[in-house]
Amino acid sequence: MSTSENNLSRLDSTVSRFYELTNKNGAQLKVIPFGATLTALKIPLKNGELVDVVLGFDTVEGYEKSFQLDGSPYMGATVGRYAGRINEGKFELNGKNYQLAINNGPNSLHGGIENFSKKNWNVDQVTTGENPSITLSYVSAANEENYPGELSVSLTYTLSEENELIIEYKATTTEDTIINLTHHSYFNLDGHQSDVSGQDLIVHAQKVVETREDCIPTGNILEVANTAFDYRTAKKCPKSIDNTFVVDNNNEVKATLFSPVTNLKMDVYTDQPGVHIYVGGNCGPDLKGKENATYHALSGICFETQNFPDAPNHAYFPSAVLKKGDVYKQKTTYKFESL
Repeated sequence: MSTSENNLSRLDSTVSRFYELTNKNGAQLKVIPFGATLTALKIPLKNGELVDVVLGFDTVEGYEKSFQLDGSPYMGATVGRYAGRINEGKFELNGKNYQLAINNGPNSLHGGIENFSKKNWNVDQVTTGENPSITLSYVSAANEENYPGELSVSLTYTLSEENELIIEYKATTTEDTIINLTHHSYFNLDGHQSDVSGQDLIVHAQKVVETREDCIPTGNILEVANTAFDYRTAKKCPKSIDNTFVVDNNNEVKATLFSPVTNLKMDVYTDQPGVHIYVGGNCGPDLKGKENATYHALSGICFETQNFPDAPNHAYFPSAVLKKGDVYKQKTTYKFESL
């Protein structure tokens, strides 16, 4: 592990370390091993000001306490084994039925009760200098949360010199299993103490996954035209949304967030079939965010790049199966530009 006092600092070492990376533009990224969580992302504006564009907490204890809330916000966390909901926590694989832990009404959400977002990940490598990065890993035991196979996951955060947050995942399994990893930062281009209601959202998607009231997919894929989900041209961020947009498998921008206040733009790129957009996370009145911020339902917006929710139970959805001997790979980039 290479270190540099200029662009890697370790704080709060008695509980857990905060790893801070800085690129040559002055952008800053901070990560903790708990949940492989992104705790801060500061982007420079043209006037030299740094804006922290993600919500979070000042201490590891804050993240731990957030999971005791009704509707845990998963603030900045890495989500797995399976991001999104699985209907009644049930799926069938290779002729065998599996019952996952239930933690969201009658369904399983974001990997179950003791999910990846609550685990202490290993820090395997930190690189400094140009395009600094940090690589973390976690080994999920066979039958953890009742998922088959021992799953070995590696995750790398890179802060590029183009002010991109690049997230790359790799995973292997000892037996066939299902997998769907994602990143759960709440973004706010005006700064984490503001709200996103005045920011412009574009989603380059012709279709959206239809869901029931409990957000479980019906199996239908709907056209967004003439619906509230048509964000192909810029609209203000919705006050509430919890839906998966179907995106093409190409190198083009999948979604864009823009702030007319800071003139900061964020483009989302991914190789995943879906971008799940979520507004509505809430920490309640008792749990304060960074810098004593009071977070509310409009404090941030999530762009969870992933497979579709409940994909193991829908034959026509993209496969979520990772076979023994294969390698799961995913890459998502959040690119920032000060206009």
